[in-house]
Formats: sequence, structure tokens, C-alpha cells
Amino acid sequence: MKQSVRTLLTGLIDYAGLFPPAAADMPTVVQNYARDIASPYAWMLGRLIVPVSRLGEFEKAASDLLPREHGDGPPEPWRVSCLVSTDLKRDIDTIFEFNLKHESKPEFGAVVVDAIELKCASASAVDDIIDCVPEQLEPFLEVDLAQDVRGVITAMAGTGARAKMRCGGVRADMIPPASQIASFLASCAAADVSFKATAGLHHPIRAEHALTYQDNPPRGMMHGFLNVFCAAAFACASHMDAGELEKVLLESDANAFIFTDTGFSWRDAHVDVGHLARVRESFALSVGSCSFTEPVTDLQKIGLLERTIA
Repeated sequence: MKQSVRTLLTGLIDYAGLFPPAAADMPTVVQNYARDIASPYAWMLGRLIVPVSRLGEFEKAASDLLPREHGDGPPEPWRVSCLVSTDLKRDIDTIFEFNLKHESKPEFGAVVVDAIELKCASASAVDDIIDCVPEQLEPFLEVDLAQDVRGVITAMAGTGARAKMRCGGVRADMIPPASQIASFLASCAAADVSFKATAGLHHPIRAEHALTYQDNPPRGMMHGFLNVFCAAAFACASHMDAGELEKVLLESDANAFIFTDTGFSWRDAHVDVGHLARVRESFALSVGSCSFTEPVTDLQKIGLLERTIA
């Protein structure tokens, strides 16, 4: 595997199997996560996404699957990001009770909620949200790409907030145009605000796909997570403007992205692997996907992952 591929994909995918179009039940989701975190591709896996209102259900379903100590030191806990409601203080109390239980009683299994996700309607709301969020939690504030995002993202600068964008859904009209995603990436880079992306990004390269797993599903031109995260690298490391970023997002030829041990290129633009590592560590953080298997399979199809790795 090329080093730039490993750098780009490490910890990239947050598993959101509870949400459409997969919308799996909780036992299936935790079983899938346990399987994938023990697979050869576990290095690509990030957090598990769970609504705070379903933490009790999660605990029950995962009770026999969570890591436990076996005499060789404390186990690596599952990391969870919780979607929270408008009652932020109550939900944070619920999260702290959950974390304390699993920290103080190892017999319940190793798991920690270390991030929250919620919508942020305006720049004025940023400070109110951040004032409620303790430093133990990483806050991702979802912005509306249909609005001018520059003000709300600028308001996040220096607060510890991360931005979040939705890139699709179960209908074609839920897929934002590439120009809106480009504006989001350029705004985040200009304000030095890190971000995650979610929804409609379980395929690596922009292409038309079924939008649900139903019979005779609606179809739409879906954005690719490689397009988005390569564009993010150009925005951060190369200061590419929104117009050029849009061209990266619209690229539908997987062969246009060239990955080597020293970096990656798209057309005439290049980012070296050192800059890419910094981008992934502190800027382009993760992508939420309702499937982990689909991204892996698609990456194998385009030759970026081997069928079996050590």
C-alpha cells in the first residue's frame, strides 16, 4: 500500500450504521462495529455514531462485545460520538454518567463518548454551545450548506469547535452542489477550523449510485469521500480557492488521483505525505458512513486497497 493512501485513510471512517440509508438496528450495528474493529481494515475505522438518547440501548446490545481487560493492561476503548438534542446540558450530564460508569467499573466494558454532534444555526449560537461543552468532549457543529457558511465557521475559529457538513441523503435533492462543499472547505481552511463530513459519502469517487438499499431505489450523483478529502488537503496545504476545489469535487475519474509513497496528485496539483498527515490530524478529521464494508470494497475495486492485508 502506498504511504499516502495509508495516511489519507487512517481513522477516516466513523461508522453510522444506525442512520439512513442503512438504518440498521442497534444489535446489528454493534456487531458490525465489533467485527470491523477486529478486521484487517480496523486502522481505517474511527468512532461509532450513536444518538445520546440511545446510549442505554447501545449498552445493552454491546455488553458482551465491548473490550475488557485480560491481564495485559487496560484495553483500548471503543470511541463513540453522540448526536445530542437541543437540551445540551442534560445530554452532557447523560454522557458524563455513561463515561464515569465505564471508567470506574471495567466489568461493564471499555467505551468512551469523546465527541458530540449537533446543529448550529448561526454564528451567534457558537459561543452559547461552546460555553456548555466541557473540554473532555470534541464538539462538531453542523452547518447548513445552503446558507453562507463563512460567518458561522469564522465564529468557530479559536473556540475548539469543529465544523460538520452533510453531503447527501436518501433523495437526490438532499445532495448539495459541489460549489457549496467547495465553499465550506475554503471557509474552514481560511478560518483554521477542522471539520468532519457525513451523509452520502460511502463511495470514494463521485459517481451516480442508488441512494437507498430498497428495490427500485432513487438514484443520484453522489459525492466521493476521496474527492472531498483530497480537496480538503488542497484547501489546507495548497490554499486552493473554492473554484479550483469545485473541480476536484467534480472529478469522476479515479485514475486522476495518483497516490505514491511521497504524496498524492490530482492533475497538476500535489500534496506531499507530510502535509497530508497534518491535514488529517488537525483539519480533515473524518467521514460518517452508514457502511464500512462499502468504502473498503470500493477502494479495493479502484486498486487503493489490497483484497487482503497484514
